[in-house]
Amino acid sequence: MHRTRWTAAAAALALTASLAGAVAGTASAASPTPRPAPPEQGRSLALAAADQAASSGLDGLRHGPDEKLVRTSVTPWAGGLYYTAYQRTYRGVPVHGGGDAVVLADSAGTVRDLAAAPSPALSLSTRAEVTAAAAEATARGQLATVEEATAPELTVLVKDGKGVLAWHTLVTGRTAQRAPSGLDTYVDATTGKVVQATEKVRHADGRGYHNGNVTIDTAASSMTDTSRGSFRCGGQNGSAYTGSSPWGNGTANDLVTACVDIMYAAQRESDMLKQWFGYNGINGQGGMVPARAGLGEVNAYYDGTKTTYGRNRNGTMQLTGIDVVAHEYGHEIFDRTPGSAGSSNENGGLNESTGDIFGALTEHFANNPNDTPDYTVGEKLNFLGDNKPIRYMYNPSLANNDPNCYNQLTSGTEVHAAAGPQNHWFYLLAEGSNPGGGKPASPICAGGPSSVTGIGIQKAGKVFMGALLMKTSSWNHLAARKATLSTAKNTYGSAECLAVKAAWDAIRVPAQSGETDCGGTSTPDFSLALDPASGSAQPGASVTATVKTSTVGGNPQTVQLSASGQPGGVTVSFSPSSVTSGNAATMTVSVAAGTPNGTYPITVTGTGSATHSVTYTLAVGGTTPPTGCENAEYTYRGTLAAGQRAAQPDGSYYWSATSGTHTGCLRGPAGTDFDLYLQKWTGSAWADVAVSGSEGENEDITYNGSAGYYRYVIHAYSGSGSYTLGLSAP
Repeated sequence: MHRTRWTAAAAALALTASLAGAVAGTASAASPTPRPAPPEQGRSLALAAADQAASSGLDGLRHGPDEKLVRTSVTPWAGGLYYTAYQRTYRGVPVHGGGDAVVLADSAGTVRDLAAAPSPALSLSTRAEVTAAAAEATARGQLATVEEATAPELTVLVKDGKGVLAWHTLVTGRTAQRAPSGLDTYVDATTGKVVQATEKVRHADGRGYHNGNVTIDTAASSMTDTSRGSFRCGGQNGSAYTGSSPWGNGTANDLVTACVDIMYAAQRESDMLKQWFGYNGINGQGGMVPARAGLGEVNAYYDGTKTTYGRNRNGTMQLTGIDVVAHEYGHEIFDRTPGSAGSSNENGGLNESTGDIFGALTEHFANNPNDTPDYTVGEKLNFLGDNKPIRYMYNPSLANNDPNCYNQLTSGTEVHAAAGPQNHWFYLLAEGSNPGGGKPASPICAGGPSSVTGIGIQKAGKVFMGALLMKTSSWNHLAARKATLSTAKNTYGSAECLAVKAAWDAIRVPAQSGETDCGGTSTPDFSLALDPASGSAQPGASVTATVKTSTVGGNPQTVQLSASGQPGGVTVSFSPSSVTSGNAATMTVSVAAGTPNGTYPITVTGTGSATHSVTYTLAVGGTTPPTGCENAEYTYRGTLAAGQRAAQPDGSYYWSATSGTHTGCLRGPAGTDFDLYLQKWTGSAWADVAVSGSEGENEDITYNGSAGYYRYVIHAYSGSGSYTLGLSAP
C-alpha cells in the first residue's frame, strides 16, 4: 500500500532556494536569501496583527458591548502570508449569517487585506425557551426519512436584518419525494418554528468514467484511507468495502471499481491542493467526508456529511469520473472554507462553479490519459442522450444558453446555470481568450477588453483557492472579484493581479470600491510568458509554444518578438512576429536532422517600450524522464542543463513534524553526473545534512533526522536532461 505520511509545504512560506540558474518549469528562477526569522516567529507576528485588527473593529463591522470576534482558523499561504478567519459571537453565542471576517497578514506583522460580512447591531436575549431536543425533533420532521442529525447548537441567526436566537442542526435523509436532502436547519429557540432551512445537497452533472489501472491509498483489508482523516468508500450503508488489493474488477458497474475511481479522484484532488497550493487537503485539516457508491439514481451529490454517487441515465456506468468526484469534493472545499456555504441563489451558483473549477484543476493535476484534461463537464457521460457536455467553462452559452456574463444573471437563475459567469472567468484567467495550442477560444462579453491573456491553470487555481480563504457569509461575484485581486497581488504581483482584473472585466463584473489597484503604473510596460516553458522534439521535427503578452502599464503597445541562444540546426519563428500587448503569438522551434541530442536554453525576447525576456528549454532527442523511484511517496520531475540546480518539492521545501527517516531517490539521464543533497533549515540558512555525490546519474539518500523543514537540491554536475526525484519522509 502507498501511504502518505507528510504534507509538502509547497510555497506556504516561500523560503526559496538560493540557487543560481534554476530552470523555468522545474524550480524558481529567482534566488532570494531565505528570511532569517523562523516560520514560527512569522506566524506569531501575523496572528498578532490579525488579532489586533479584529479586536479594534474591522472595517465594515459594528461591534456592540456584547459582541466579539473569535479566531476559528489560521491558514498559511505563499510568501509568509496567513489567512486568519473569525466568527462573530454575541454574549458567547456564535453568530451565523453575518459579521464573520477574514484577515490577511504577513509574517512581518502587517495586515495586507481584510474581508468582513456586514451585520446589524444585535440586541436580544440568549435564553432559549425551546429545548435542544424539541428543536432537533422539529428539524427531523422536515424530512420524510432521517439518516442522521447533528447535535443542535445554540446560535444567533442574522435574518432579514435582525438577530434570531435559534438552534442550528444539519439533518440528512430523504424528502417525501425520495430525493436526497441535507437540510441546514435553524429552529427558533423562542417559538419552536423553523426560521430557515437551506438545502446543502449539491447534485452533480458529471460522467461515469473509469480511470484505468491506478494506485490508491487504502488499508490492507478495507477501502479506508487513514492518511486523509479516515476517508473511506463503500456502499449505501456507509461501511467501507472490505477485501484486498487489487481492488475492483475494472467493469463499468462494479461498485468496488466505482470506489477505486472515487478514491483515486478524491486523493488526487487532495494531493493537488497540497502540492500546488500548500493547502491541507479537502477540509483544510488533511481529511474529507466519506463516499458512498451504488446510488440507484441518475445523481451524485454532497450533503455536508458525505458524497454519494449513482449511475448514468442508461445505466451503463457509474458516475465516478474525475471531474464528478472532484466537483462534489469541491463543494466540501466551499463549505469548509470561511463563510461556509450561503443560502442565496447567487452563492449557490458560485458553489456549483467552485465544483466545476476543482474538477478541471484535478483533471489537469492527475493528467490521466483515460480522461484528458479539459474545461468541459460531463463530456463522456451522455447524460442527456446527445453526446454533449453538460457545461462548457470556456463558453457556458453552448449548453442550454447558460449565461456567459455576470449581467445576464437574475435572482432566479438555476444554480448550475448560474455557475456560468465564474466558470467563464476562470477559463479566461487560466487560458485567455485565444489560447491557441488546440484549446478553444473564449468569447468576451460586450463592453469587456478586446482580449485576455491567461496566467496558466496552476496560478489561476492558486488565486481562486486563496480567494476562497477570504470568503465570508456574504459571498457573491463582487466579493469574489475583490478577493481574487487581493490574492493575486499578494501571492504573485502586479501582472497576475491585472490579469485577474481583465478576466473579471471580460465577464462584466464591475470594479468595486476598495479593491486593489494591483500596484500598477502609468508607465507603458508589458509582460511576457511562455506556455509551455519547455518542450521536446526529435531531430527532423518541430515543437510549438504560445508566447503570451499582457499590458501591465499604460496603453497596449507593439511588441516585437525574437529568439537567441538556439544551437546550430535549430530555428525559431513567430507567427505573427509582432503583437499588440494583450495578444499572443505561436512560436515554432524546428530541429534539423542531425542536431545532437541534449537540452538547450533558448532566450525569447519581447521588445517594445521596454525589453523583457523569458527562457524556453528545448530537449532534443530522448526526453522521457527516467524511472526507478516508483516506491516513493511523492515524485517530482524536471529538466536541467549542465551546471544548473533545482530545489524540490516544487522549488520549495516540506515540513516533517516528527523525527524519523527521510529517503531520496534521484534518477538522472543516462551518461550524466547528477548529485543529490538533502538540506535542513537551521533558522537562518539551509544546511546540507546528507549528500549523495557519487559519479553517475543515479543517487540515493537515507537520513534519520529530527523534526523540521527540509528540501532536496538536484545539481547537474555534468550533462543535461530530464530527471525524476522520489522522496519519502516521516
